[in-house]
Amino acid sequence: MSGARQPLPSWALNVLMPAMNVLLALFVGGLAVALIGENPIEAMRVLAYGAFGSGYGLGFTLHYATSLTFTGLAVAVAYHSGLFNIGGEGQAYVAGLGAIMMALWLDQTHWVFVLVGSIVGAMTLGALWAAIPGYLQAKRGSHIVITTIMFNFIASAFMSYMLAQVITNPGANAETRTIAETGRIPLLSEYFEFFKHSPVNIMLIFGILALIGVYILLWRTKLGFKIRTLGQNPEAARYAGISAVSIIVIAMAISGALAGMMAVNEAVSVQKRLVVGYVQGFGFIGIAVAFMGRAHPVGIVLAAILFGALYQGGVELAFVMPAVPSELVLVIQALVILFSGAMDEMFKPVLERVFGAFRSKPRTDDSTATEEA
Repeated sequence: MSGARQPLPSWALNVLMPAMNVLLALFVGGLAVALIGENPIEAMRVLAYGAFGSGYGLGFTLHYATSLTFTGLAVAVAYHSGLFNIGGEGQAYVAGLGAIMMALWLDQTHWVFVLVGSIVGAMTLGALWAAIPGYLQAKRGSHIVITTIMFNFIASAFMSYMLAQVITNPGANAETRTIAETGRIPLLSEYFEFFKHSPVNIMLIFGILALIGVYILLWRTKLGFKIRTLGQNPEAARYAGISAVSIIVIAMAISGALAGMMAVNEAVSVQKRLVVGYVQGFGFIGIAVAFMGRAHPVGIVLAAILFGALYQGGVELAFVMPAVPSELVLVIQALVILFSGAMDEMFKPVLERVFGAFRSKPRTDDSTATEEA
């Protein structure tokens, strides 16, 4: 039957469908550009050039993608354990406190010590902040979505107080002092002229290591097997003797530690100080990155680069084509999230029929010859 629906191969499910969703989002965004009287093809060209056409633009794209990789991985690890962690924003925010305090403590030494210390501080506070909702879910039955939402607000209030009243730089407006010159983590532009004036830094390498590490953790270790088993079938995990309480707390702690790495990339490496609201919503965008990437490291890095390109390309678009409002880039991002999230399986029935038709075609000649014999 030529029109029969067939299950999609993994490459079509994980690559082709997301790509079609992104193209549809860009097409609808192009229609919005056309409605305001601008050339949509030129707008998309400018957006792409701004993101990838120069070392400066590519550096910004990779910098944004690094932060989104950390927050996307944070969501993915919790998701594989059956949890929906939407507290990455607050976890990254509080982790900034640990990162900057270690950096300021060590900034009279070599930048390597600042880097290591700030990573340890960020991951520790991020893990602790995320483990609390994990414990409440595991032991008290408090829904992880509700608690992580509330902890975002608590983190915002707590950090505003700390920056305004406790660790603020005298004479400054709710920010810490700047890291001393001797302890500043170098940008890649100091080694590669190609990235001149861009903020991409050594945390790009740590982002790649985090992708590899999460893959090994989830698919090559005993702990990862327990995490995925609990997420896919809690009853089977219980019969196998897997402690749901410990796995939930551990998974959330790992998730928070990964979200906290964003603090090192942004606050310590680029801004060289901690300021109010430095996370800039990247914790929430990490949710879209994780789900668009199917909670797999390969998909996450591709989605992170896409959103990083939209951020940087949008800045170039607003500069080159001032008639196109900057909010339009937010609309395109929202469309990508819409089509890749809530409507991610919109093309699935069509693709299943297409694959079913192609799989049934080779039978015609052979089956006729068999019947005649």
